[in-house]
Parts: sequence; structure tokens; C-alpha cells
Amino acid sequence: MGGVSGRVFGILSPFVGGDYYGAIIEAVNAAAVAAGDRVMAVQTLNPGSHSADRSGLPDFDRPLGWRHLSGLAVLPGAAATGYATDARQAGLPVVFVAQEVPASSVVLADNRSGVRDAVAHLIEHGHERIAFAGYLAHFDLRERHAGYAEALAANGLEPLVMDTGDNHESGGEAVADLLIRAGMPVSAIVLGTDRNAIGLIGRMRAAGYAVPGDLAVVGFDDIADAAYLRPALSSVRQPLDELGRAVYELMDQPVTHREVPTVFVNRESCGCSGGGLPVSEAHTRALFQQVSYLQETLNIQYELGVALLGAQERDPRDLAWLELTPATAGCLGLWHPDLPDTLHVRGGYRFPAGGVLPVDEFPPADLFERAYGADGEIVFVVPVRTPAQDWGMLAAVGRIQSTTPPGREMMNHSGSLLAKALDYGVMQEKLRQAALRDHLTGLPNRVLLEDRMAQAERRAAREAGYRFAILLLDLDGFKAVNDTHGHAVGDQLLIQVARRLTRRLRRTDTVARLGGDEFVVLIDGVSGSGGAHEVIAAIKATVTEPFTIDGHVVEVGLSIGAAISGDGTSDPDYLLREADAAMYRAKSVERQR
Repeated sequence: MGGVSGRVFGILSPFVGGDYYGAIIEAVNAAAVAAGDRVMAVQTLNPGSHSADRSGLPDFDRPLGWRHLSGLAVLPGAAATGYATDARQAGLPVVFVAQEVPASSVVLADNRSGVRDAVAHLIEHGHERIAFAGYLAHFDLRERHAGYAEALAANGLEPLVMDTGDNHESGGEAVADLLIRAGMPVSAIVLGTDRNAIGLIGRMRAAGYAVPGDLAVVGFDDIADAAYLRPALSSVRQPLDELGRAVYELMDQPVTHREVPTVFVNRESCGCSGGGLPVSEAHTRALFQQVSYLQETLNIQYELGVALLGAQERDPRDLAWLELTPATAGCLGLWHPDLPDTLHVRGGYRFPAGGVLPVDEFPPADLFERAYGADGEIVFVVPVRTPAQDWGMLAAVGRIQSTTPPGREMMNHSGSLLAKALDYGVMQEKLRQAALRDHLTGLPNRVLLEDRMAQAERRAAREAGYRFAILLLDLDGFKAVNDTHGHAVGDQLLIQVARRLTRRLRRTDTVARLGGDEFVVLIDGVSGSGGAHEVIAAIKATVTEPFTIDGHVVEVGLSIGAAISGDGTSDPDYLLREADAAMYRAKSVERQR
């Protein structure tokens, strides 16, 4: 990356790839690279989100990487306007795309002109009943509707407007159902997006209607699929390359607005005769490369799923699984448990990991040196979180994916799988603990106690002088506590007894609860047959001190039976039986007093 100026520009986007967001990011990057700069694209939606429309405005408010940035672009639906206000106050110029924001530079596609041309073209075909359908919650869709309304008003025609509810195929299918139920009140329709149009055409044809014979259709965006549909989809093209270039140029200019013109592209779905598909050796090879790329993407996503959600040989936080992807480097920042807005750089793939960074310095500055912008490589950052846990941020160097639908790109997929793998690891540990721990006190249960006793037995067999002791403890008067104060107080008493025992003993000793008011203590390393006497006395003094629980002073007695290994008596089951017998003898003595 020789000759790079060192400037980095951030792009906030609901997704960091796809045929809309990815195409804009790709265009901004091309302009930045031509001027010797770099780009960082930040996904603001939770990984694994299905669509930007259905997910709503992301709850993204952290100043990620601000210390590295010389400017910030905000794509539609990426963040609340308050985020941009904070960025400007921190000295960052901010450029918004396809949304009007006071005191900010804005780049807009001239949505109205392209739609006006599309409506005029439909009128030339003889249509007078022309509808518009789009997701009017979005600014640019409202602009497209305004262009439609202007064109109809200029020609004295009555509008018919429907809200698709989203920008995807499902929204177009819903509109098709409405039209069919209404008896086809229009002969032509302009839709807010090509994906709306694709959904509508599919549903209309499935119901036996012909396009454009029964309904002429025009979309918007001119995505790659449009020309290959049957009939080929007429659409309004947004020159996203010009849009991205304008975003980059406005980073260095005073606050201003810039509009990029849109162009109506007529094909078969509006009633025009088809010009056929472009066929050439170069074009065919390009299509083959795209098919191969998509097949490779499917293979990678499958392998990622197996690596992250299958049997894990390595901790997913180490990022070794990134070698399955086209990423060339990456690191994982996990939120620090004690320092707010701070990330522990835990995992590193072809990149040194370690250290702690404030969120405004993540990802590490050196990661940008790994991105070769001329090849379409940039630094991507996606959140790693699920509804259960916000883990941190995943940063990776890779190529921009601009041909998939939004949200189907590798970074969104990787962030989602990683977050679920981390959640799964936590759940596994909880299940393991549940299998080995008493659910009330958190102490080891019988299963874990037996394992610890078996370890002690093996050590005694190896080391001639090693001895261990097993103590069986039973609370005297526990039933009276339950009867007098209730089981809730009884449970709290057991919890406090467990805490006192744990604090009294060493880390190498084990305190377990067998059930009810019975506890077992495994003392690691005692001297001689009487080596446990001091421990027994200390335990008894600790447990028989009064407890205060919910305003009640509670006292219990304690009976202890002990058995010590040695002289061929290291079998845990035998020692436990001996301790049990000794405990009942102690109880009997206590009753006789």
C-alpha cells in the first residue's frame, strides 16, 4: 500500500455487502483508493438479521474506530441521526446517503426524475390506470412515490398507491394479491424496488396473469437479475458508482447536498419488445465466474457452519476458522468485563492479537495496513452478539461482496455463526456445571465429589506419604428451622452454610452437598491419623455461629464424622461409610448430653 495518505473513512451500513449497500461501499472504496485513502465498513445491524427493513433502526451508538477516521458516511437505516451529531462534535465530517439530515452533507439519488420518465413511458404505451407500490417508511421510497405523483398530476391521471411493507419479494407478492382480489383495477404499476417487482411478477404469473399483457411492470434499482427475468424487467437505474464517488468527494467539502440522476431502462415488462440477452464470449465467461463465485460462497458458508456449530476442536475466539473464508486477516475484540467501552483483542487470524483497546481505537490501526484497496479489500467490522449476549466486535480484511442480496454476505454470516458458537459454549458450560453442581448452593454434587475422591485415591496410591480425609457433616436442628421459619429461610441457611465452609477451607479442599442438610468435605493432604482434628474444630465453630436470615437469628448444631486414608484404607466408598458411621456416633453422643 505504498503511497497511501493514511486517511481512513468509515461507512456505517445496516449490512456491509449486497447488491445495494455493498455496491455503494464498493464505489466509495474505489474513489478512496484512487486518491490514496482507505475505507472501513461497519455493520450496525445484529449479525444474522434477515433484512434491514424488518429489523428497524439499529441500536448502534458506540464510537467505533473514530480515532482512526477522517470522515464518516451513513447509509440508509444504519444509525440514528444522534450518532452523526456525536461524530460531528468529535470533529468528523459526516455524509448521509439517501436521507435528508439538517446540518449534514447529503448525497441523494434523484429518485423523482427516473420515476417520472418511467410513468411517462407507460403513458406512451397507452396506460392510464397506473399504480405505485413501495415501502413508504423510507425516505428514498417516498421520493420515488413523489415522482410518480408528479407525473400522474401532469397528465391528469388519478393515483393508486399501496405500501409493500418491505423492499423485498414478499412485499411485491402482497401487492399482487391485493390487485388480484380487487379485480385488477390497474393496467400498469411502478414498484419501489426491483425485488418488489420480482415478487409481484412471480405471484401474478403463478395466478395465470401475463406480464406485460395483463399488467405492465416497472421496478427500481436495475439489479443484475433484472435483465435476465422473463420478461426482462424494466427498471430505473441508480448509478451507485456515481453515488459512492459523490459520498467520498463530499468528505472534504463544506456541508452540501448533491443529487445523482437516475435513468429509466425500458425492457420487456413495460411492453417494449425485447432486445434479447447480451451474448458474447466475454459476457459468458463473466457469468461463469459469477456462478463459480456463488458456488464457492455456498461451500464456504456450509464449512463455516460445520466449523463453528459442530464439534469444536479449537476455541472459536481464536479465529482459526477464518482460514475457511476469503478473509486475509482479522481480529476479535471482546468487551472487557470491568472497563466500559473497552475491547480485549483476543483472537487474531494472520494478525497479532492481544492487548486492550478503547472502542474508538478498534480495530487496531495495523489491521488497515493488511487491506489492499486496489483489489477491493477493505476492513469490515461486524457486531458479535445475540439476544442473549453482546460479545464484542469482529474485524476482518476481505473483498467487498456486491452481488449477493443484502445480508447474505460473508461478514454477516460469520458474525452470526461466531456469536451463536460463543453462546453455545456458554450453554455447554452451564449444562456441565448443572450436571456437576448442586443447584441450590453451587457446591459440587455427588458426581463431582466422586471424581475428586477418585483423584485423591489415585494420588494416595502414587505417593506413600499422602493422606486425605473425608468428613461427613449433618446440621442439627435444620428441620426445626424449616418448620419454624419456612423452607425459604431453610434454603438460605443451606446457602450461607455452604459459603462459610468454602471460605473456611483451602482451595485444594472440596466441599460438596449430598442433599438435604448433609455436606461432605474432602480435605486434601492431612498429617497422620489425627491430622483432621483442627479442621473439624474450625468447621464446627464456623457453622454453629448464629446466622441472620431475613431478620431472623437462626442457630443450628453440627455433627461431624471423619475418616482418614492410610494403612490400605484409601477406597473413597469405604471412607465415606466410615465417616457416616462416625457422624451417627457423634450424634448419639450429643443426644446423651
